[in-house]
Amino acid sequence: MAGSYLNFPFDEDIFLQAWQEEPDPVRTALLTSGVMVDDPLIAAALQNDGNFYSIPYYKVLSGTPVNYDGATDITSTETSGDVQSGIAYGRAKGFTARDFVAELSGSDPMGHIVSSVGQYWNKYLQGLLIKILNGVFGITGDDDWKKHTVDLSAPAAPSPEAVTITATTLGDVATQVLGDNRGAFSLAIMHSAVANTLEKLQVLEYWKYTDANGIQRPMRIANANGFTVIIDDGVPTTATETDTNTTLGTYTTYLLGTGVLRRGAGRLDHPVELSRDPAKNGGQDTLYTRIRESIHPNGFSFKIPSSSWTNSPTDDQLSASANWVRKFDAKAIPMAKIVTNG
Repeated sequence: MAGSYLNFPFDEDIFLQAWQEEPDPVRTALLTSGVMVDDPLIAAALQNDGNFYSIPYYKVLSGTPVNYDGATDITSTETSGDVQSGIAYGRAKGFTARDFVAELSGSDPMGHIVSSVGQYWNKYLQGLLIKILNGVFGITGDDDWKKHTVDLSAPAAPSPEAVTITATTLGDVATQVLGDNRGAFSLAIMHSAVANTLEKLQVLEYWKYTDANGIQRPMRIANANGFTVIIDDGVPTTATETDTNTTLGTYTTYLLGTGVLRRGAGRLDHPVELSRDPAKNGGQDTLYTRIRESIHPNGFSFKIPSSSWTNSPTDDQLSASANWVRKFDAKAIPMAKIVTNG
Protein backbone atom coordinates (compact mmCIF):
# COMPACT_ATOMS: atom_id res chain seq x y z
CA MET A 1 0.00 0.00 0.00
CA ALA A 2 1.41 3.37 -0.99
CA GLY A 3 2.13 5.86 1.76
CA SER A 4 4.81 8.24 2.91
CA TYR A 5 7.81 8.15 5.19
CA LEU A 6 9.45 11.38 6.41
CA ASN A 7 7.60 13.21 3.60
CA PHE A 8 8.96 10.81 0.98
CA PRO A 9 6.84 8.26 -0.91
CA PHE A 10 6.92 4.80 0.64
CA ASP A 11 5.27 1.79 -0.98
CA GLU A 12 5.12 -1.35 1.19
CA ASP A 13 4.64 -3.61 -1.83
CA ILE A 14 7.73 -2.28 -3.60
CA PHE A 15 9.76 -2.51 -0.40
CA LEU A 16 8.61 -6.10 0.17
CA GLN A 17 9.72 -7.03 -3.34
CA ALA A 18 13.16 -5.52 -2.70
CA TRP A 19 13.33 -7.34 0.64
CA GLN A 20 12.63 -10.68 -1.03
CA GLU A 21 15.28 -9.99 -3.67
CA GLU A 22 18.01 -9.43 -1.07
CA PRO A 23 20.79 -11.81 -2.23
CA ASP A 24 21.71 -14.71 0.03
CA PRO A 25 23.85 -17.47 -1.48
CA VAL A 26 22.83 -20.08 1.11
CA ARG A 27 19.12 -19.58 0.65
CA THR A 28 19.46 -19.39 -3.10
CA ALA A 29 21.27 -22.71 -3.07
CA LEU A 30 18.46 -24.37 -1.13
CA LEU A 31 15.84 -23.04 -3.51
CA THR A 32 17.65 -23.63 -6.79
CA SER A 33 18.78 -27.10 -5.74
CA GLY A 34 15.12 -28.10 -5.52
CA VAL A 35 15.45 -29.44 -1.97
CA MET A 36 12.91 -26.89 -0.76
CA VAL A 37 10.10 -26.14 -3.19
CA ASP A 38 7.02 -23.96 -3.04
CA ASP A 39 3.89 -26.06 -2.61
CA PRO A 40 0.71 -24.43 -3.97
CA LEU A 41 -1.50 -26.81 -1.97
CA ILE A 42 0.05 -25.63 1.29
CA ALA A 43 -0.16 -21.99 0.25
CA ALA A 44 -3.81 -22.37 -0.75
CA ALA A 45 -4.70 -24.10 2.52
CA LEU A 46 -3.09 -21.34 4.57
CA GLN A 47 -4.92 -18.51 2.85
CA ASN A 48 -8.27 -19.26 4.49
CA ASP A 49 -8.06 -22.23 6.86
CA GLY A 50 -5.90 -21.15 9.78
CA ASN A 51 -2.48 -22.56 10.62
CA PHE A 52 -3.08 -26.34 10.51
CA TYR A 53 -3.56 -28.11 7.18
CA SER A 54 -3.81 -31.63 5.77
CA ILE A 55 -2.62 -32.83 2.36
CA PRO A 56 -4.22 -36.06 1.06
CA TYR A 57 -2.24 -38.61 -0.92
CA TYR A 58 -2.80 -42.03 -2.51
CA LYS A 59 -0.99 -45.06 -1.16
CA VAL A 60 1.06 -47.22 -3.52
CA LEU A 61 -0.92 -49.99 -5.22
CA SER A 62 -0.19 -53.45 -3.81
CA GLY A 63 -1.40 -57.04 -3.93
CA THR A 64 -0.57 -60.27 -5.77
CA PRO A 65 -2.02 -60.90 -9.25
CA VAL A 66 -3.87 -64.17 -9.85
CA ASN A 67 -3.30 -66.65 -12.63
CA TYR A 68 -5.32 -65.71 -15.69
CA ASP A 69 -6.34 -69.15 -16.93
CA GLY A 70 -10.03 -68.77 -17.62
CA ALA A 71 -10.96 -70.60 -14.43
CA THR A 72 -9.70 -68.31 -11.65
CA ASP A 73 -11.63 -65.30 -10.38
CA ILE A 74 -9.77 -62.01 -10.49
CA THR A 75 -9.26 -60.43 -7.09
CA SER A 76 -9.41 -56.70 -6.58
CA THR A 77 -7.74 -54.43 -4.06
CA GLU A 78 -9.44 -51.14 -3.42
CA THR A 79 -7.23 -48.09 -3.72
CA SER A 80 -6.59 -46.25 -0.47
CA GLY A 81 -5.09 -43.03 0.74
CA ASP A 82 -4.07 -41.05 3.77
CA VAL A 83 -3.14 -37.51 4.73
CA GLN A 84 -0.05 -35.79 6.01
CA SER A 85 -0.54 -32.72 8.19
CA GLY A 86 1.52 -29.58 8.57
CA ILE A 87 1.57 -26.36 10.53
CA ALA A 88 2.30 -22.73 9.74
CA TYR A 89 4.39 -20.56 12.03
CA GLY A 90 4.39 -16.80 12.37
CA ARG A 91 7.33 -14.64 13.39
CA ALA A 92 7.76 -10.89 13.80
CA LYS A 93 10.67 -8.57 14.45
CA GLY A 94 11.14 -4.81 14.62
CA PHE A 95 14.28 -2.76 14.00
CA THR A 96 14.68 0.81 15.29
CA ALA A 97 16.83 3.72 14.11
CA ARG A 98 17.20 6.85 16.29
CA ASP A 99 17.32 10.25 14.64
CA PHE A 100 20.19 11.24 16.93
CA VAL A 101 22.42 8.44 15.64
CA ALA A 102 22.05 9.62 12.06
CA GLU A 103 22.52 13.27 12.99
CA LEU A 104 25.56 12.55 15.16
CA SER A 105 27.39 10.24 12.80
CA GLY A 106 26.10 11.35 9.41
CA SER A 107 25.21 7.73 8.71
CA ASP A 108 21.93 6.14 7.56
CA PRO A 109 20.91 3.52 10.17
CA MET A 110 17.47 3.00 8.62
CA GLY A 111 19.07 2.45 5.25
CA HIS A 112 21.26 -0.19 6.85
CA ILE A 113 18.19 -1.87 8.37
CA VAL A 114 16.36 -1.90 5.04
CA SER A 115 19.33 -3.40 3.19
CA SER A 116 20.02 -6.02 5.88
CA VAL A 117 16.59 -7.26 6.92
CA GLY A 118 16.45 -9.84 4.12
CA GLN A 119 19.69 -11.43 5.30
CA TYR A 120 18.37 -11.44 8.88
CA TRP A 121 15.34 -13.51 7.90
CA ASN A 122 17.37 -15.76 5.60
CA LYS A 123 19.68 -16.67 8.48
CA TYR A 124 16.67 -17.40 10.66
CA LEU A 125 15.12 -19.56 7.94
CA GLN A 126 18.32 -21.60 7.54
CA GLY A 127 18.47 -22.21 11.28
CA LEU A 128 14.82 -23.23 11.43
CA LEU A 129 15.30 -25.72 8.59
CA ILE A 130 17.98 -27.47 10.61
CA LYS A 131 15.83 -27.48 13.75
CA ILE A 132 12.99 -29.16 11.85
CA LEU A 133 15.41 -31.75 10.50
CA ASN A 134 16.62 -32.41 14.04
CA GLY A 135 13.06 -33.05 15.13
CA VAL A 136 12.26 -35.42 12.28
CA PHE A 137 15.43 -37.49 12.69
CA GLY A 138 14.82 -37.79 16.42
CA ILE A 139 11.57 -39.76 15.94
CA THR A 140 11.61 -42.89 18.10
CA GLY A 141 9.81 -46.23 17.82
CA ASP A 142 10.14 -46.38 14.03
CA ASP A 143 12.66 -49.07 13.01
CA ASP A 144 12.43 -48.39 9.26
CA TRP A 145 13.08 -44.68 9.74
CA LYS A 146 15.88 -45.37 12.23
CA LYS A 147 17.93 -46.80 9.33
CA HIS A 148 18.13 -43.29 7.86
CA THR A 149 20.47 -42.28 10.69
CA VAL A 150 24.01 -43.61 10.22
CA ASP A 151 26.27 -42.98 13.22
CA LEU A 152 29.90 -43.62 12.28
CA SER A 153 31.43 -41.73 15.23
CA ALA A 154 33.76 -43.42 17.70
CA PRO A 155 32.15 -44.61 20.96
CA ALA A 156 33.23 -43.17 24.30
CA ALA A 157 36.27 -45.13 25.49
CA PRO A 158 39.83 -44.49 26.61
CA SER A 159 41.74 -42.96 23.70
CA PRO A 160 39.18 -43.59 20.95
CA GLU A 161 40.27 -43.09 17.35
CA ALA A 162 38.32 -40.47 15.46
CA VAL A 163 36.15 -41.67 12.60
CA THR A 164 36.05 -38.89 10.04
CA ILE A 165 34.10 -38.65 6.82
CA THR A 166 35.78 -40.35 3.86
CA ALA A 167 35.80 -39.70 0.13
CA THR A 168 33.01 -42.26 -0.34
CA THR A 169 30.87 -41.79 2.79
CA LEU A 170 28.17 -39.69 1.12
CA GLY A 171 27.69 -42.18 -1.71
CA ASP A 172 27.92 -45.20 0.61
CA VAL A 173 25.23 -43.87 2.95
CA ALA A 174 22.99 -42.86 0.06
CA THR A 175 23.11 -46.44 -1.23
CA GLN A 176 22.70 -47.94 2.23
CA VAL A 177 19.58 -45.88 2.97
CA LEU A 178 17.77 -45.77 -0.38
CA GLY A 179 19.43 -48.51 -2.42
CA ASP A 180 18.46 -48.22 -6.09
CA ASN A 181 16.63 -45.00 -5.23
CA ARG A 182 19.83 -43.25 -4.07
CA GLY A 183 19.61 -40.87 -7.01
CA ALA A 184 16.82 -39.09 -5.11
CA PHE A 185 19.50 -37.45 -2.94
CA SER A 186 20.87 -34.17 -4.27
CA LEU A 187 22.19 -32.05 -1.38
CA ALA A 188 24.39 -32.40 1.70
CA ILE A 189 24.44 -29.94 4.61
CA MET A 190 27.58 -30.22 6.74
CA HIS A 191 29.78 -28.46 9.30
CA SER A 192 32.88 -26.60 8.12
CA ALA A 193 35.08 -29.15 9.95
CA VAL A 194 33.57 -31.97 7.90
CA ALA A 195 33.88 -29.93 4.71
CA ASN A 196 37.53 -29.30 5.57
CA THR A 197 38.12 -33.06 5.80
CA LEU A 198 36.60 -33.59 2.35
CA GLU A 199 38.64 -30.68 1.03
CA LYS A 200 41.84 -32.35 2.23
CA LEU A 201 40.71 -35.52 0.46
CA GLN A 202 40.36 -33.38 -2.70
CA VAL A 203 36.74 -34.36 -3.29
CA LEU A 204 35.24 -30.97 -2.40
CA GLU A 205 35.08 -28.21 -5.00
CA TYR A 206 33.80 -24.80 -3.94
CA TRP A 207 31.46 -22.73 -6.07
CA LYS A 208 32.78 -19.29 -6.98
CA TYR A 209 31.26 -15.88 -7.59
CA THR A 210 32.66 -12.70 -9.09
CA ASP A 211 32.65 -9.68 -6.80
CA ALA A 212 32.15 -6.04 -7.77
CA ASN A 213 35.86 -5.75 -8.59
CA GLY A 214 35.79 -8.67 -11.01
CA ILE A 215 37.65 -10.99 -8.61
CA GLN A 216 36.49 -14.61 -8.26
CA ARG A 217 35.90 -15.65 -4.66
CA PRO A 218 34.84 -18.99 -3.13
CA MET A 219 31.37 -19.39 -1.63
CA ARG A 220 30.22 -21.56 1.26
CA ILE A 221 28.63 -23.87 -1.31
CA ALA A 222 30.47 -26.71 -3.00
CA ASN A 223 30.15 -30.04 -4.82
CA ALA A 224 31.24 -33.46 -3.55
CA ASN A 225 30.52 -36.91 -4.97
CA GLY A 226 27.80 -35.45 -7.17
CA PHE A 227 26.04 -33.73 -4.25
CA THR A 228 25.63 -29.99 -3.75
CA VAL A 229 27.24 -29.19 -0.39
CA ILE A 230 25.96 -26.42 1.90
CA ILE A 231 28.38 -25.54 4.70
CA ASP A 232 26.64 -24.40 7.85
CA ASP A 233 28.07 -24.59 11.38
CA GLY A 234 24.53 -24.55 12.71
CA VAL A 235 24.21 -28.33 12.19
CA PRO A 236 24.22 -30.38 15.42
CA THR A 237 27.62 -30.90 17.04
CA THR A 238 28.92 -32.14 20.38
CA ALA A 239 32.03 -30.89 22.14
CA THR A 240 35.18 -32.90 22.77
CA GLU A 241 35.57 -34.01 26.39
CA THR A 242 38.90 -34.86 27.96
CA ASP A 243 38.39 -36.83 31.16
CA THR A 244 38.90 -40.45 32.19
CA ASN A 245 36.95 -41.68 29.18
CA THR A 246 37.78 -39.38 26.31
CA THR A 247 34.80 -38.50 24.10
CA LEU A 248 35.46 -37.13 20.65
CA GLY A 249 33.38 -34.31 19.22
CA THR A 250 30.74 -35.29 16.70
CA TYR A 251 29.34 -33.55 13.62
CA THR A 252 26.05 -34.18 11.84
CA THR A 253 25.79 -34.15 8.04
CA TYR A 254 22.41 -34.28 6.31
CA LEU A 255 21.67 -35.78 2.89
CA LEU A 256 18.50 -34.42 1.32
CA GLY A 257 16.62 -34.93 -1.91
CA THR A 258 14.63 -32.83 -4.33
CA GLY A 259 11.35 -31.56 -2.93
CA VAL A 260 11.84 -33.16 0.48
CA LEU A 261 11.02 -29.82 2.10
CA ARG A 262 7.78 -28.12 1.05
CA ARG A 263 7.17 -24.44 1.63
CA GLY A 264 3.97 -22.43 1.56
CA ALA A 265 3.28 -18.82 2.45
CA GLY A 266 0.28 -18.04 4.62
CA ARG A 267 -1.98 -15.02 4.53
CA LEU A 268 -0.17 -11.98 5.90
CA ASP A 269 -1.91 -8.63 5.59
CA HIS A 270 1.00 -6.48 6.78
CA PRO A 271 4.40 -8.15 6.17
CA VAL A 272 6.20 -4.84 6.64
CA GLU A 273 5.34 -1.41 7.97
CA LEU A 274 7.06 1.69 9.29
CA SER A 275 6.24 3.55 12.48
CA ARG A 276 7.55 6.87 13.78
CA ASP A 277 7.66 7.91 17.44
CA PRO A 278 8.70 11.58 17.63
CA ALA A 279 9.04 11.55 21.45
CA LYS A 280 10.88 8.30 22.20
CA ASN A 281 14.65 8.90 22.48
CA GLY A 282 14.15 12.30 20.89
CA GLY A 283 12.62 10.76 17.78
CA GLN A 284 13.02 7.37 16.16
CA ASP A 285 11.69 5.22 13.35
CA THR A 286 10.92 1.51 13.59
CA LEU A 287 10.58 -0.98 10.76
CA TYR A 288 8.30 -3.88 11.72
CA THR A 289 8.59 -7.12 9.72
CA ARG A 290 6.48 -10.27 9.86
CA ILE A 291 6.54 -13.68 8.21
CA ARG A 292 3.92 -16.43 8.21
CA GLU A 293 4.64 -19.62 6.36
CA SER A 294 5.09 -23.36 6.63
CA ILE A 295 8.20 -25.44 6.03
CA HIS A 296 7.07 -29.05 5.88
CA PRO A 297 9.21 -32.21 5.60
CA ASN A 298 7.40 -34.18 2.90
CA GLY A 299 6.20 -37.56 4.12
CA PHE A 300 5.64 -36.57 7.76
CA SER A 301 2.79 -35.17 9.83
CA PHE A 302 3.00 -32.57 12.56
CA LYS A 303 1.02 -33.39 15.71
CA ILE A 304 -0.34 -30.56 17.82
CA PRO A 305 1.36 -30.79 21.24
CA SER A 306 -0.88 -31.36 24.23
CA SER A 307 0.46 -28.43 26.25
CA SER A 308 1.83 -24.90 25.80
CA TRP A 309 0.14 -24.58 22.40
CA THR A 310 -0.76 -21.26 20.79
CA ASN A 311 -1.82 -20.52 17.22
CA SER A 312 1.81 -20.55 16.04
CA PRO A 313 4.36 -23.25 16.94
CA THR A 314 7.57 -22.15 18.61
CA ASP A 315 11.01 -23.19 17.35
CA ASP A 316 11.17 -25.71 20.21
CA GLN A 317 7.84 -27.24 19.21
CA LEU A 318 8.91 -27.53 15.57
CA SER A 319 12.15 -29.24 16.62
CA ALA A 320 10.49 -31.61 19.13
CA SER A 321 10.59 -35.17 17.76
CA ALA A 322 7.45 -36.09 19.70
CA ASN A 323 5.49 -33.70 17.47
CA TRP A 324 6.36 -35.53 14.23
CA VAL A 325 5.27 -38.90 12.80
CA ARG A 326 6.30 -40.58 9.52
CA LYS A 327 3.57 -41.17 6.92
CA PHE A 328 5.36 -42.23 3.69
CA ASP A 329 7.33 -45.44 3.11
CA ALA A 330 10.81 -44.78 4.55
CA LYS A 331 12.49 -45.64 1.23
CA ALA A 332 10.41 -42.95 -0.47
CA ILE A 333 11.87 -40.23 1.78
CA PRO A 334 15.29 -38.98 0.54
CA MET A 335 16.60 -37.86 3.90
CA ALA A 336 19.59 -39.23 5.81
CA LYS A 337 21.63 -38.20 8.83
CA ILE A 338 25.34 -39.01 9.08
CA VAL A 339 27.32 -38.58 12.31
CA THR A 340 31.14 -38.51 12.22
CA ASN A 341 34.01 -37.13 14.31
CA GLY A 342 34.97 -34.71 11.59
